[in-house]
Amino acid sequence: MDLIKIAEEAFATPKKNFEEFGPGDTITVAYRIKEGNKERIQQYRGVVLKINGHGDKKRFTVRKISDGIGVERIFPMESPFIESITVNKYGKVRRAKLYYLRNLTGKKARIKERIVKKAK
Repeated sequence: MDLIKIAEEAFATPKKNFEEFGPGDTITVAYRIKEGNKERIQQYRGVVLKINGHGDKKRFTVRKISDGIGVERIFPMESPFIESITVNKYGKVRRAKLYYLRNLTGKKARIKERIVKKAK
C-alpha cells in the first residue's frame, strides 16, 4: 500500500487553489487545448451538475447548451490543463446531483441564484 502512495505523490501535480463551487453553480473553466503544435485556452461556461470522487481523484461535470443541444464535459480537479475556474453565479439547489436538468429546456431549466456575502 505504501508503494502506491509514494508513486502517486511522486507524479502529483502542484495543487492549484480554485474558488469554491458546488452543484448548481454556473462556472467558467479556462481549459488549455492543444491542436497540433498550437496551444490555446478555451472558455467552457456552464452549470455544475455534480462533483464526484475525493482527494486527488475529484472531478466535476459541467453542462452547457450549445446551439440547442446539451453538452456535458467532465473535468478532473487536479488536471494540469485547467488554467482557472471562475464562479459566475451561485445556484440555490437542494440536490447534490442535478440529473433532472437533462430533461428540462428553456425557462424550466433555470436555477435560482443564491446570494453569497464575501468577507472583506
